[in-house]
Amino acid sequence: MSLLEDLNWRHAVKAYDPNKKVSQENIDKIVEAARMAPTSSGLQPFKVIVVQNQEIKERLMKGALNPECMRDSSHVILFAAWDTYTEERIDKVYDYTTDERGLPRGRFGTYTDKLKSIYLTQPAENNFAHTARQTYIALGLAFAQAAELRVDTTPVEGFDNAVVDEILELKKYGLKSVSLMYVGYADPEKDWVGTMKKVRLPKEEFVLEY
Repeated sequence: MSLLEDLNWRHAVKAYDPNKKVSQENIDKIVEAARMAPTSSGLQPFKVIVVQNQEIKERLMKGALNPECMRDSSHVILFAAWDTYTEERIDKVYDYTTDERGLPRGRFGTYTDKLKSIYLTQPAENNFAHTARQTYIALGLAFAQAAELRVDTTPVEGFDNAVVDEILELKKYGLKSVSLMYVGYADPEKDWVGTMKKVRLPKEEFVLEY
């Protein structure tokens, strides 16, 4: 199957079969696709949090706009971004990078100094807006990988971030929730959109060419 065929297959599932669980092997592949995503300056300024525990999912339901979908999914995958950039965070990533490449620490000091001069002078909310945008690249790749595996998914921005952040104690990690991804297998009797034609704007309306 091609990537385009995989993307044409997937849709935002509206109801999951609670009795069907996604294998750990497939969850690992979906998460790995997110981990391999490109990010600005290679900083990977976010975390991917995988929730399989049913009790935790049911606690998270009070912040969801589609609570039954969250409850019945196999896993909930959360993309949570750094609340801001710090000198320590930037140095930690680049120290790890140079260590892994067998290079001396500080090899990219000129570049990291430039990053710090940009980010550390900005308000935290500006930095979070930037880190949050990075998560969407990873989210898209995770959806593509799930589609290749024929694992059903639902993208979710409609939830109470404060509730999710509190339940998962994200503040202590310096993180703030951005989006959720429900993962599982659709209930064909309740997933009302599953039998509908996939609709996207025609290329002539979607693309501008110069």
